[in-house]
Amino acid sequence: MKTALITGASSGIGLELARIFAREGHRVVLVARSAAALEKLKTDLEQQYRTEAVVLPADLSRTEAPQAVFEAVQARGLTVDFLVNNAGFGEFGLFAENAWDKENQMLDLNIRALTHLTKLFLPGMLARRSGRIMQLASTAAFQPGPLMAVYYATKAYVLSFSEAIANELQGTGVTVTALCPGPTTSGFQDAASLNDSKLVKGKKLPSSAEVAEYGYQALLRGQTVAVHGTMNWLMAQSVRFTPRKLVTALVRRMSERAQ
Repeated sequence: MKTALITGASSGIGLELARIFAREGHRVVLVARSAAALEKLKTDLEQQYRTEAVVLPADLSRTEAPQAVFEAVQARGLTVDFLVNNAGFGEFGLFAENAWDKENQMLDLNIRALTHLTKLFLPGMLARRSGRIMQLASTAAFQPGPLMAVYYATKAYVLSFSEAIANELQGTGVTVTALCPGPTTSGFQDAASLNDSKLVKGKKLPSSAEVAEYGYQALLRGQTVAVHGTMNWLMAQSVRFTPRKLVTALVRRMSERAQ
């Protein structure tokens, strides 16, 4: 039985990915802050799919958390075959006005924890010449994002980091996939105070389950960059040929509060 470790597994895309890995017969290691939510998910997955689920509650925005998760996995004698760095959040508002504590936590979770977990689990995959890593990026990764400046920048990092190490890992048996969804029905909008933004208000968004299924298949293929949705893909490509100042102004307009 192979093992998948999924961060941010208590809700949204992470929860749906946990369901998919369990459905496919894999053991799942569930990481998130809410122990209660993870325990409920563990019970659901074990009853529905007859697989094993391991709960590791952790606040990955804390500096010591990735190492603690890694050591807990080792202590259980588990080998992680799939690493899914899904945990992350955003914040809406003017950079000058947003609270530093929350943005600092975002940097720690979206960038540092993802990078540290990759650093910890990658050597074992290389030694086995087998492994797949999924990093949750976003369509936000392809351009600057006024009104969500730090969030967009963190996702640009995730995309750049993923593409770079995917290149380094060619021929090793290990692949890296950057999953880049657009706005998705999940708890993300609530956490980011984004529900009144033109990006999401009044729009029919894809479900977390749809995005997770797409991402899982891209992971199995070893696809380096996986942009969910035809329109999202076209927009991601179009910004390469559009003046950056214009792109930034358009993103600002799309992100403003709907009237």
